[in-house]
Parts: sequence; C-alpha cells; structure tokens
Amino acid sequence: MPGPGYRFVDDEERDNVLAVLDRWRAGRDTFDDPGEGDMVRRFERAAAERFGSGHCLAVNSGTSALIAALVGLGIGPGDEVIVPGYMFVASIASVLHCGADVVLAEIDESLTIDPADVESKITPRTKAIMPVHMLGAPADMTALRRIADARGLHLVEDCAQAAGAAHQGRPLGTIGRAGAFSLNHYKVITALQGGFVLTSDPLVFQRAYSFHDQGWFPYREDRGEGDRLLGMNLGLGELHAAVALAQLGKLDRVLDRVRAVKQRLVERIGDLPDVRRRTLHDPSGECGTVAVYVFDHAKHAQDVADRIGAKPLLDSPTHYYGSLPALAAFGRGDRKAVPFRAPGPGRWLRTYERGALPRTDDILARSVAVATGVSDSYLGAGFGVHAGSTESEIDAVAGEFRRAVLGSRAG
Repeated sequence: MPGPGYRFVDDEERDNVLAVLDRWRAGRDTFDDPGEGDMVRRFERAAAERFGSGHCLAVNSGTSALIAALVGLGIGPGDEVIVPGYMFVASIASVLHCGADVVLAEIDESLTIDPADVESKITPRTKAIMPVHMLGAPADMTALRRIADARGLHLVEDCAQAAGAAHQGRPLGTIGRAGAFSLNHYKVITALQGGFVLTSDPLVFQRAYSFHDQGWFPYREDRGEGDRLLGMNLGLGELHAAVALAQLGKLDRVLDRVRAVKQRLVERIGDLPDVRRRTLHDPSGECGTVAVYVFDHAKHAQDVADRIGAKPLLDSPTHYYGSLPALAAFGRGDRKAVPFRAPGPGRWLRTYERGALPRTDDILARSVAVATGVSDSYLGAGFGVHAGSTESEIDAVAGEFRRAVLGSRAG
C-alpha cells in the first residue's frame, strides 16, 4: 500500500461512492440539474473546517492545486518564485506554466528550503516563496513567514506530502497565503486522484475558483466580486470527492497510527555512529510517514542503501532538480521543454544543471529514507514499514537497518 490512507478504506468510502451513483440514477430524468457538485461541496466545507481555513477549493490533482493557487495569487510573466531544489517536479512545473520563473534555493538537513538561502535569492522580481513540506515534515515557517512579511512576498505552501502536519500548532497550508494539497495514492489520505487549495483570502479563492472552472465566479455564479478570468476545467469529480470526504474524516486516526509506527521504529533503531536523523522544525507536527537518516559520508549512505535494497535521496528522479533534463534544457534557453513559453524580451538564461545547488546535492547524497507510512521506491522510501505493520515486523526492520549501518564502512 503506497500511502497509509489505503489501509483505512472501509465501508464509509464505499457508501459515499454508492450514494453518488444512487443520486445520479434517481435524478437521471431531472432536466438541467444533475446535482453534480454535492459531494465536492461537502468535502470542501469539511476540509475548510478541519484545517481552519476560510476557503477550500477541490481540484483534480495536486498539480492543479499548485497552479490554481499561483493563479489566485496573481503569479505570472515577469515574476520569480523561489522553490527548493528538493521538491516534486510539479512544484517547478506549476510556476513555469504560469509564465513565471523559478529560482532554485538550497535545502538544509531538514530536507526543506533553507531560509538563509531564500533571503540571498530575493530580487526585485521575486513575487513568492514556495516552501515544500517534503516527506511529511514542515519547513521552517517561522523564518519564512518573517522573510515574506519583511519583503512583501507571498508564501504558497506545497503540502502535497504533508496533509495534517502542523508548525507551532498551525496546520500546514494555512500559514502562507495559500496551500496546495494532493490526494493521490502516495499521500497521507487519498481519493486515488485529486487535490485541494486552502486560502483565507477571498480574492485568492475567487481567482483560483474562476481559473479552475471556466471563469465562473464561486459556485458557478454569473456575477460576483473579483476578477473575471478565462479559466480551465480542473474540478474534482464527485466520485473522487466521495472517497476524499471519507478519508478526511479519518485523517487524525491515520496520523496517530503512522506516528506511533515511526516512534517505535526510531526507538528500536536507536543511536548509530556517523549518522543522525534529519532535522525537524516541529517534531510533534510532522506526519511521521518517513524516517530520514543523514550520514556523515555519502559512501556510507550508498553502502547502507545497497544493503537494504534502497537508494540515497539523490537518486529520486522527479524530486531532485538535477535529475530533470527538461528543466536543464529550459534553463539553457530551450523553450520547447515547457510548452507555451516563448523566449521573449528580458528573459535570462538560468543554470538548473546538477551542481547548481552544491549543499542540496551533498545532503541528498548522504540521506537514506526508511518508510514508516508512505511506501514509494521512486521517492526513495522503498524499504521500511507501514501503518499495518506489527511490532515484531517493525522490530525486524529496525534490526535490519541497524545491521546495515554497523556492517558498512563510513568514509
């Protein structure tokens, strides 16, 4: 099971889906009013309440959530958005497809964006900072909020891997001006596919809504306050919303179980030479879906990864900026790599090649992930345990990891 939400699927998801089908069947002769958005609206209201946000917009993917959030914030041509070099490709692609430019920033040993490097990358064209809460743990939102406020910048949170996580008591996705979430099968809770945007800014919500639904004002009104946009069709379907609603109600149960699994695993692994767990900006606020160990030396990390059948995080192809050939080509001036982008005046070539962020390269080469809730070998979390693991299974994985670390050579 890739994400922990799968293990909590029961009759509630099934009943919600059947309720949608039954409503459609009962209303199939209703003229011009199929009641298409009922389950979507129920999910949006429930999510806004659960996370303490003024508005929730349900969309068809986490990528669509990022794009809708950026459009809502007015990000476009001529703007720069600062994004960490360790993310998911959608974080970068969403910015580029909005016509803005990506400025890459280093991560630190939290595996999230380094606020000091963010500050050094700000230019007169910077419009927003996009912290990506990688592997279920929050970025340093206190420092990032301070920088954004001092410089008049937007914070747009990529919470795709961190539904339910918090920083200093505030749910992720509500600290910035907008937050984007994913509901695909590798996430904390799942609808098989889908995503949502949180914001408490009415104008951001209105613009995001209009973009996601062909230019309508919220809830398909012909008129309203805000900006008229030529939108697209990015809405979440009723069947996916039915599953999402049931899963949302189980979010706290999912997190409680995953956190308990991780706690037992890291306790059984204990302290080991030449390696430490990654920095957590708020240990009590993380999801607990992955335990990451940062080694002193890349060779040691590689040797341990080989012994357990895993790989260092540097080998996560769509999560590491240096493994995105289309991005590198775009940086060299090849606009074909990003459809709809033309060279245009005033555009500068950028280096997105491996080596552009030496500290990020080094940290990822020295980091190995052990799954504790999300199993995803492509992400690097292909070894470990899951929400359904027994105590004996957790102990066995902990022992295997300890033997791999102690049996390999550092340096």
